[in-house]
Amino acid sequence: MNLHKTLATVSGMTMLSRVAGLIREILFASTFGASAFTDAFNIAFRIPNLLRRLFAEGAFSQAFVPILGEYKNKKGDAATKHLVDHVGIVMTWVMLITCVIGILATPFLIYFMATGLKSDPAAFNASVVMTRIMFPYIGFMSFVALAGGILNTWHEFKIPAFTSVLLNLAFIIASLFVAPYMAQPIYAMAFAVLVGGVLQVAIQIPALRKIGMMPRMFGNPLVGLRDSGVRRVLKKMGPAVFAVSAAQISLMINTNIASRLPHGSVSWLTYGDRLMEFPTALLGVALGTILLPSLSKANANADHREYSSLLDWGLRLTFLLALPAAVGLATLSIPLTATLFHHGKFDAISVAMTSRILIAYGVGLIGLIVVKILAPGFYAKQDIKTPVKIAFAVLITTQLLNSVFVPVFAVAGLALSISFGACMNASLLLWSLMRRGIYTPEKGWLLYFARLVGALCLMAGVALWSADQFDWIGVSSSLARIGALLVVLAACVVVYFGALLAMGFRFQDFKRTSH
Repeated sequence: MNLHKTLATVSGMTMLSRVAGLIREILFASTFGASAFTDAFNIAFRIPNLLRRLFAEGAFSQAFVPILGEYKNKKGDAATKHLVDHVGIVMTWVMLITCVIGILATPFLIYFMATGLKSDPAAFNASVVMTRIMFPYIGFMSFVALAGGILNTWHEFKIPAFTSVLLNLAFIIASLFVAPYMAQPIYAMAFAVLVGGVLQVAIQIPALRKIGMMPRMFGNPLVGLRDSGVRRVLKKMGPAVFAVSAAQISLMINTNIASRLPHGSVSWLTYGDRLMEFPTALLGVALGTILLPSLSKANANADHREYSSLLDWGLRLTFLLALPAAVGLATLSIPLTATLFHHGKFDAISVAMTSRILIAYGVGLIGLIVVKILAPGFYAKQDIKTPVKIAFAVLITTQLLNSVFVPVFAVAGLALSISFGACMNASLLLWSLMRRGIYTPEKGWLLYFARLVGALCLMAGVALWSADQFDWIGVSSSLARIGALLVVLAACVVVYFGALLAMGFRFQDFKRTSH
């Protein structure tokens, strides 16, 4: 498999999804702004989203994909299909029970997650209603996670990468054509989540049938639980839930803190998250997605040299592309925020607050992305306990930092704490991989960093100077802001990659195939 080509394909699909996501956020910001009711929606959406990351995409994928790869490479298609069927049946029953309990317990979940919302009864009640509408989303996304794990193991990356586009399209249609006709317009976004979940399930089915791995979703769960492969997945999921839950617990605490700050804080943090997630998904998620099956195969074949080499390739490519993205977020925070969101109800105060959050995320963007490259280095070896221990140390550190940063920087302090925690997480993961001999850096890293730093300094200077030549908030024309931002970004790209080429970089050196 050509990893370079596969990464380009997955990143392209992810880019399409993130562009659709940006359009969705632009429409959301213009239509709803930042208020108690937008906070209510964002809080409501985080509850099923949190459970999705905790049990479906996060812990489940980390436990399931390496074991599925082992079955595929060593036991054949028949045994693999039995595993897929039994996992599907067990997952269906677990999700049904979770959804019923979650819908009944929604008021308690909202109060626990956002105590500050209780001071506004209308917003609190709206959050309860929207959470109940969206709760089945976790069930749909569990199937999507199962399907994505199967398709990625068969090196079918396009459909899973494209899937999230459908949710964003549902949001866009709801913003334009449904919200204006509802008594409470924000409810349209909750229904969009439900529709988006159904669409994401539907698009997976033909691809699964094509490879003969469409899982059974209904049957006796006790039969599935007796499957040794299912029990292994569940056993691995236990530590994986703790690993993923550390980040999600931190997110819940941060949401609770933000809900007690001025109205709009949760929304500002969400807008900042969306922009931060753009490079994180394009590189970190995409690269982590294609690395995990390749690492699992190298581990199954006991090819330790290939294993280390894959990680080294992933890290070099990450630093090449993530560092300029981090510099861009920090130096172009106001141009980015104003161009994308400064429309309709999204005012100058919201621009200022969101831009501060972007600067804070820029500090730790490299850590946020590197974690997604290094964590598969443990998951592919079916070692989930090490990331768990590190994740909980990071959780404690992040919340201690919140007590220092939030009183000084308000909502931006939450993002800054996350950034420092992510850098700590990445550092500890890297140290552990190197200490165990799982990863040995290849030659040339010192010169590589020196060249990157030189190019980044030039890029930062160009970004700061060129961004200062335009009144991003005062100019009312959206087209003028878009044009100016494109010029600034083009100048940064030309200077950064031009400087690297002048210093001897050759991008064909990053091409790689997986054995």
